[in-house]
Amino acid sequence: MIKGLYEAHLPVKNLLVSIEFYKSLGLEIAFQNETLVFFWIEKGRSWLGLWETDKVETPYHPSLRHVAFQVESEEIHKVKEWLEEKGIPIRTAFGFSPEHQPLVLPNFPHAHGAIYFHDPDGNSLELITPLKIDAKERFEMMSLTEWTTT
Repeated sequence: MIKGLYEAHLPVKNLLVSIEFYKSLGLEIAFQNETLVFFWIEKGRSWLGLWETDKVETPYHPSLRHVAFQVESEEIHKVKEWLEEKGIPIRTAFGFSPEHQPLVLPNFPHAHGAIYFHDPDGNSLELITPLKIDAKERFEMMSLTEWTTT
C-alpha cells in the first residue's frame, strides 16, 4: 500500500530560485542538471522533480500543480510557525484564511491536519498528516485550533 509520495513533477520559471526555496523546506538534491532538479522527499524512496520552463503560466489544476508532503502528527501544530520563520506565506484554502490554518479535513471516520502555501511559481503545496482520532459522526472542516478546543 501507499506509504508516501514516490514522485511528483512541477514546472518552475527559475530553477535556482526554486532550488533555494525547496532546500529551505529541508529537501536534499538527488540529481541536478541545467533545467531539471530532483529533490529527495524520503531519501531513496520518493522525490520531487522541478523542470525549468517558460510554460509555468498554464492554468492551475491541483492534479497538475499540487504536491502534498506528509508530516508527523506531532508536528502539525508547529508548521505554521515554521513556514512563517522561513518567510513563506500561507495561502487561503477552502475559504479558510491563513490565520485559521492548519485545517482539520474531515475524511470520515478519520481526519487530517493540513496547511497550504505556494512555491515561487505558484504551485500549490500542502503539509498534511493523519490525525489520530476516530470520529463517531461526520463534522465540518474547521481550523486545528477550533478542533482542539471542541
